[in-house]
Amino acid sequence: MSVGIVSYGTYIPKYRIKVEDIAKVWGDNADILSAGLMVNEKSVPDLDEDTVTIAVEASRAAICRSSLDPSRIGAIYTGSESHPYAVKPTSTIVAEAVEATPEMTAADLEFACKAGSAGIQACMGLVQSGMADLGLAIGSDVSQGAPGDALEYTAAAGGAAYIIGNKEEEMVAIIEDTYSFTTDTPDFWRREGMPYPEHGGRFTGEPGYFKHVLGAAKGLMNKLGTSAEDYDYAVFHQPNGKFPSRVAKMLGFSKEKIAPGLLVTRLGNTYSGSCLMGIAATLDQAKPGDRIFATAFGSGAGADAFSFRVTDKIDKIRDKAPRVEELLANPVYMDYAMYAKHKGKIKRS
Repeated sequence: MSVGIVSYGTYIPKYRIKVEDIAKVWGDNADILSAGLMVNEKSVPDLDEDTVTIAVEASRAAICRSSLDPSRIGAIYTGSESHPYAVKPTSTIVAEAVEATPEMTAADLEFACKAGSAGIQACMGLVQSGMADLGLAIGSDVSQGAPGDALEYTAAAGGAAYIIGNKEEEMVAIIEDTYSFTTDTPDFWRREGMPYPEHGGRFTGEPGYFKHVLGAAKGLMNKLGTSAEDYDYAVFHQPNGKFPSRVAKMLGFSKEKIAPGLLVTRLGNTYSGSCLMGIAATLDQAKPGDRIFATAFGSGAGADAFSFRVTDKIDKIRDKAPRVEELLANPVYMDYAMYAKHKGKIKRS
């Protein structure tokens, strides 16, 4: 039974801070940082924005784009590493907000930056088995970075939502297959009650990101008998601009194929929303028949690879909700003091 994307939606806060304004506070060299990270600025949530509000906005955009009845959604999974409650699901709030309750199942997922892609896989299984008509998978984060830490230069805010179904007349992109590669690699973690995550420094690249992204990507290509030449576009998790560019080259993908989905230079790392946002930006311009290869990565560590084939339904729904480029346009810039206030780094006594 075929399964695929019925609709998608995204949300990005309007606020931004430039890398140079963060570097100015900590005495770092902004030019070296920008060149090394390939990040110029990142998104910042408003004072009343969090993982829930971002997930709701992205989900509403997905529903609006497809004009479907939300009561058909039988499962909602929200992936994030910044859920506002330690005990209270984000997904039930989203479900109520989009009017998908009560005849449905919901749960929150956590696997660093690939919790959103894990949600897509869960929805695929439920839809294919007939347990749900449609599934809603969300990757949403207001990611954290300790003051002065390397993560502070990239940790951003944003989210993407995907409605998964199996009706041929509704799918805008068929999911040809998926493949996962997972090990216990503690390259990044945050203990209960701690406000900021810690990371293994150089171990984030190897044996973290590259081993797992390559493992999942090569595994899926071997499974399908494909290579980079068989795809029109490719998207990879974007902790910075350097890693996805390097891994794309290692797999044989040209700069042109990853360009539409490489958003990190202007957006930062939206964690669970990172790869999903890149896929959405690619769908925003893909043509019927195009094939998209994507691999999400989550520290801890694992990667999920997907192969998509775009259908002619994409042209009918694409412009019924804001495109990623529209959400990136007209940003409002803030200085470090305002950024610290928005991120809760400055607290009243």
